[in-house]
Amino acid sequence: MKIVIIGGGPGGYVAAIRAAQLNAEVVLVEKERLGGTCLNKGCIPAKVLLHASGEFAAAKNFESYGIKIKGVELDWPEIQRRKSEIVDKQVKGIQSLLINNNVVIIKGEGSFLNKNQLKVKDKAGSETLVDFDYAIIASGSKPVFIPIPGAELPEVITSDEALNLTEIPSTMVIIGGGVIGCEFAEVFNAAGCKVTIIEMLPNIIANMDRDIVSTLRDKFYKTGVEVYTDTKVLSITKSKDGLAVNTESAGSNRSFSADKVLLAIGRRPVIDNLALENAGLVTKGGAILVNKNMQTNVPNIYAIGDARGGVMLAHAASSEGIVAVESIMKIKSNIDFKTIPYCVYTKPELAGVGLTEEQARGKGYDVKVGLFPMSINGKAMIEDEQEGLVKYITDGATGEVLGLHISGPSATELIAEGALALRLEATIDEITSTIHAHPTVAEALHEAAHAVYKKAIHIPK
Repeated sequence: MKIVIIGGGPGGYVAAIRAAQLNAEVVLVEKERLGGTCLNKGCIPAKVLLHASGEFAAAKNFESYGIKIKGVELDWPEIQRRKSEIVDKQVKGIQSLLINNNVVIIKGEGSFLNKNQLKVKDKAGSETLVDFDYAIIASGSKPVFIPIPGAELPEVITSDEALNLTEIPSTMVIIGGGVIGCEFAEVFNAAGCKVTIIEMLPNIIANMDRDIVSTLRDKFYKTGVEVYTDTKVLSITKSKDGLAVNTESAGSNRSFSADKVLLAIGRRPVIDNLALENAGLVTKGGAILVNKNMQTNVPNIYAIGDARGGVMLAHAASSEGIVAVESIMKIKSNIDFKTIPYCVYTKPELAGVGLTEEQARGKGYDVKVGLFPMSINGKAMIEDEQEGLVKYITDGATGEVLGLHISGPSATELIAEGALALRLEATIDEITSTIHAHPTVAEALHEAAHAVYKKAIHIPK
């Protein structure tokens, strides 16, 4: 059986390796670098910048730990060099894995000739025809470019350009208060840039639980990041100070000055050049329609990751790739998509899995909530990261864990406990009866679970 995969990102390369494990003949088509957006223009390089800027911010406060350092400086070119080094190393690692699994890699842009044949055109213009039994589309996404006046100005950038800035701007306005916008706000603010976030919705990071997001907004306030919600951008114009971002909120107009304006309002699927019509594929809203097995309306063609819209997360794409391959190979997949974690790598880190309190109440559950603040967790004190909290959402009738939401140190690591709890349909009693090590931040998860029934040890009556 021959499977062709279009796109070598976290969905495509994982699907390719899983298909090879199941003894399929696998061809992977990639027009740029292996690893896709996540590795080359997203998750990994952004987290390198976040880690470096976060350590720099912490180093400036080391005297409170009893460590005296003179002349702490941020070497931005060296951070960029290290970022590229890490990305390159991981790209080579993926290539090695694919070769190790006998996956054939074809460089170029693929487009359908029909439902069983693909044309791949490389940068030199040469074309290769690839016949296949099954195809998996994992073509990824790109930043949304909003059609507001002035968005075409050279000082207006997307996340792609923000990752590769050669120097830190003095001021930056970020249009969009989602995950991308908030993470870049963290990076550039810590590096000494004056950052302003403009968000059209009532809240930043609107898909996450309000209580954990509020801790990040409080931190932004303390560190000088200005956040304006319920605010619409009308235009971007040239000014004597660089750019002016002209906005409207509650009937009042206001302008914000900036050296750079970052558009961070989301991403959209890259499917325009695939000639989907030649294969008879159906799309909706700029994304490929699929069923629960990632199968399109054409039975031998599947779509995963950002190409199908919906949850645009690398780990979701990887899981979808495995589901698609196992469906093709007639294996029942046991991946449960209610366990997808959402993570934000700011300080405090944010992470959530399952239902938020608002969602659970909307579904009619008798909701019981358990809260525990990081401010009284010993390990959080030691690490000087006391902003944040742990929040369980449970079904009051059965005790089942419906969601876990964390803000604070290592939240993006600790959320795996919540994902596993959801997968096992664990009750809150099973969390409280599990011993958590001391001293750890994970103890806050244990205490929050006890707090569901008002039995937390370290919260006063």
